[in-house]
Amino acid sequence: MAGLAVNVDHIATLREARKISYPDPVAAAALAELSGADGVVVHLRKDRRHIQDRDVEILRQTVQTKLILEMAPTPEMVRIATNIKPDVVTLVPEKREELTTEGGFDLIVHKNIMEETVAVLKNSNISVSIFIDPEPEQIKIAHKIDADIVEIHTGKFCDTPKATKHDKVFSAIIDSVKFAHKLKLGVHAGHGICYRTIKAFKGLNEIDEFSIGHSIISMAVMVGMQQAVKQMRDLINAL
Repeated sequence: MAGLAVNVDHIATLREARKISYPDPVAAAALAELSGADGVVVHLRKDRRHIQDRDVEILRQTVQTKLILEMAPTPEMVRIATNIKPDVVTLVPEKREELTTEGGFDLIVHKNIMEETVAVLKNSNISVSIFIDPEPEQIKIAHKIDADIVEIHTGKFCDTPKATKHDKVFSAIIDSVKFAHKLKLGVHAGHGICYRTIKAFKGLNEIDEFSIGHSIISMAVMVGMQQAVKQMRDLINAL
């Protein structure tokens, strides 16, 4: 059965809109865990637009399942990660002007810096995941530079209003998931997955974990965090 890692970034987005102390992503993380989440995800961005250093430090002390830190491969972020020691670091590309992460890392272009970053993190006993597009060459390089996990970018499929599991873009996801699993990489999937699109992944048992944030937080605004997480957990259990 695939795991569910809940991204609580957008709890912090709401907090930072007013620059006050609530709502607190730490509290949201605790509720997510109580409701069946197998991990908590936060993205500490260079511009600190939502998650703050304080959040990551407290989460390291309070998360009972697994803390996953998304970050760019910069010296500052590597220093923070090796000090805090999350269970997993997911390396993601980052641009200041983007609203959210727009695509996977191009490991063909950034192979050297990524290889160095992976080595430093693994020497600190931190598992390393790399967020990549569903392309075989990206998976090959991730394997070659000794990443533990690849997170397959599902946004292009999930963000298409009438996308179905028979689309060409979904076929690329299927092929990538199976290829990564064959190489004995951990396989995660994330970006844009919602209560509708999660159903397309039924039978794709090679996926170890789904990373889901925006749709759960959006649902939580309406029905509460615990119900929103439980509903997604039930959908994943049914895959």
